[in-house]
Amino acid sequence: MNKYRRRTALVGVGALTAGLLLTAPQPASAANLIRNPGFETAGTGDMPYCWEKSGWGDNDFTFTTTNDARTGGKAMKVELTRRADGDRKALITESAECAPVVTPGKQYDLGLWYKTTTPDASITLFRHDATAGWQYWTDLKTLDLAGGWTEATVRTPEVPAGTDRISWGVSVYGTGSATTDDYWMDQVPDPVLPPKCTGTAEQCANGKWDVLPTQNPVRSMHSVVLHNGKVLLIAGSGNDESMFKAGTFTSAVYDPANGSYKVVPTPKDMFCAGHVQLQDGRVLVMSGNKGYPSADGRVGYQGYKDSYVFDPETETYTKTNDMNDGHWYPSATILGNGDVISFGGLKEDSTGSVAAELFSEAEQRWQPLWKVNQTWSYWGLYPSMILMQDGRLFYSGSHVFGNNIPGTGSAIYDYGANTTTQVPGLRKKDERDQSASVLLPPAQDQKVLTLGGGNIDSNPEANRLTDIIDLKQPNPSYVAGPPIPQGTVDLGNGPVPQTGNQGKMYVSAVLLPDGKVLETGGALHNRANPVYETSIFDPESETFDPVAVDPEARGYHSSAFLLPDGRVMTTGDNPGNGSWNHDVSVYSPPYLFKGPRPAITSVIDTEWNYGDTQRITVDRPIAKAELIRPAAVTHSSDPNQRFVDLPLSVDGDNVDLNVTSNPNLAPPGWYMLFAVDANGVPSVAKWVHLKGPQALKATDASAHVHDFADSLEGKAAGPGKKRTSQKVSPTISGCDRHYGSINVCVPTDFPAEAGKSTAARCEWLKANDYGRLKVNGKDDPLRLDRNGDGIACAEGDTRKG
Repeated sequence: MNKYRRRTALVGVGALTAGLLLTAPQPASAANLIRNPGFETAGTGDMPYCWEKSGWGDNDFTFTTTNDARTGGKAMKVELTRRADGDRKALITESAECAPVVTPGKQYDLGLWYKTTTPDASITLFRHDATAGWQYWTDLKTLDLAGGWTEATVRTPEVPAGTDRISWGVSVYGTGSATTDDYWMDQVPDPVLPPKCTGTAEQCANGKWDVLPTQNPVRSMHSVVLHNGKVLLIAGSGNDESMFKAGTFTSAVYDPANGSYKVVPTPKDMFCAGHVQLQDGRVLVMSGNKGYPSADGRVGYQGYKDSYVFDPETETYTKTNDMNDGHWYPSATILGNGDVISFGGLKEDSTGSVAAELFSEAEQRWQPLWKVNQTWSYWGLYPSMILMQDGRLFYSGSHVFGNNIPGTGSAIYDYGANTTTQVPGLRKKDERDQSASVLLPPAQDQKVLTLGGGNIDSNPEANRLTDIIDLKQPNPSYVAGPPIPQGTVDLGNGPVPQTGNQGKMYVSAVLLPDGKVLETGGALHNRANPVYETSIFDPESETFDPVAVDPEARGYHSSAFLLPDGRVMTTGDNPGNGSWNHDVSVYSPPYLFKGPRPAITSVIDTEWNYGDTQRITVDRPIAKAELIRPAAVTHSSDPNQRFVDLPLSVDGDNVDLNVTSNPNLAPPGWYMLFAVDANGVPSVAKWVHLKGPQALKATDASAHVHDFADSLEGKAAGPGKKRTSQKVSPTISGCDRHYGSINVCVPTDFPAEAGKSTAARCEWLKANDYGRLKVNGKDDPLRLDRNGDGIACAEGDTRKG
């Protein structure tokens, strides 16, 4: 570990005292938890007692114990006279003697007095993990320019489990100096009042589901929460070929405030498109369905090149320039500069696209192929590409349809270097079809959770697996997480308890404002056997808590997303028999039954820049605040979903929020701002706009980018040979098109319990509500038309066995 870069540059006092970290923690001093807070006591070297030099990078610097003090006779001055990159900082010595003892789950107020000649200085926090040792924790606060002595205060997040000490100080990452004195640190008092249950005991423990009285008027499989609080629900043809042939493409805008739906004109079949919010709040929708498979299954789905932008203000679509390829089921990830990058999907000829596409925020158009770095790799369909804090992309292994990519099934892609490095540890990598992956709260921790999955092609029972990866590690690898709790599954005769290793695919995962993750919905097999199970995952303890269950089936083409009022909405379900569930459910988590909610009574400014300190007022004490990026989800996939912690500076009801300086942690755009009390009860969100890319010019974000995942040992590859596409089977969707209409999915491989005889398979189809199935053409690969009359599973077919 190099203090994430700095230990290669300096060997400080911490290296000399590392052995002391194995001793029992010493009691902290009374009142102020800082030893030698004013630098008055000399140390054994050229730094004061209990303080050490730290930093990294190519820069010229000095550390001076100066007489220019606020009180007493000493202060610490850190100065950069030249900087190419990196920073320098004076930190509390990382030793058992000097580093303050902390308690997991508690928060601490930190304060100091400073003078600066540079706007590029911040309070930086490290923590000691009893197992892993010292590690970077987070940047807490950017210091304003100050010619005279100025006090800076900030509140830490809750101390993570396993942490016994912290170290902190001021980083200088621009030319100029920061002089500091009179440090202090206090533990935040515990809340006076315990939570008070305002519902039934069941609601307070497990929350509550409500099925709304008004149905969703469109067969939507894409859900985007807009910055005006409404929800864009995109259906296109809704996986209904008759709608496609009629040119009837639909979207609806749902307003949670009054429960109304407004159907809006939709210019193209956006069925299975990609989408992401741009930095101004408009929605970029890329590609969609150019054509359904042929009736005999010889031609598969086709993606078109068209792209549109949806404007929440006018509720209309406007065409952009075309993409270079068609992309049915593309990824869509917004980058720290506001650009959008996209991979995968099917081309206009049903082959797999190997072209990476880049939408330029500055030009508001898709870039020509020659301007975009290309690996000529096929990433599959809806590959989950999550933006890391250094601008690289983490492919989590979550995808849609069939097997994963070759190799370990997970990788880190460096766009600038145009290299892909495999990441190990993902279990059953070819059974993560329609799993869900989320960047766990807070984004600063750089941990990703992957849940469940199956394989539409081979159609095994979906699994219960969860895997967690810590991208802060030099050579990160997935490790096994706790299994998804089991619920009930409908095997055709009503719900029964799950057994063995039965889990679920079509998983929905939603970040909650209390810092936990709701996972819900799913099915055991390809578009069959809904699973009724909902749990809340706690990233701190890495445990699941089963809660109330959505009463509606939520399998293929379902989605779940967070509303600004803290509830979760779920929509859709499209079984293989072609039916569609138009019922909408809304979940009220347990935190909504734990007493009065805090309220954000004012937001001084809704236009935010990176590195800002933004003031809000609240009506009661809060423990934390965060930004949550609104959902743009489809097919279990929303790689842009993220929860960004906002360290606090608290003065009564006035709370200053310290905004990250790293746009890769919080890409530019609109965010829901939540304030959360000590009992985990959130406010209703306020909308704030984190501006970019022009805001990025005001500060150097590189100092806030750390060398995580910087010693990758996995197999690395550069660009492959240029090619036009990847051959893809027309049965990639797991449906045999020789039977029934296009929106009916007779599985290419039946579940094991269906058996292999014609009678058993026909009985399975009947139990799952498949109606009359016409045979398309003369081929009968599943042996469902034994008498050759052109109708599958007719009476004469099942008699022959």
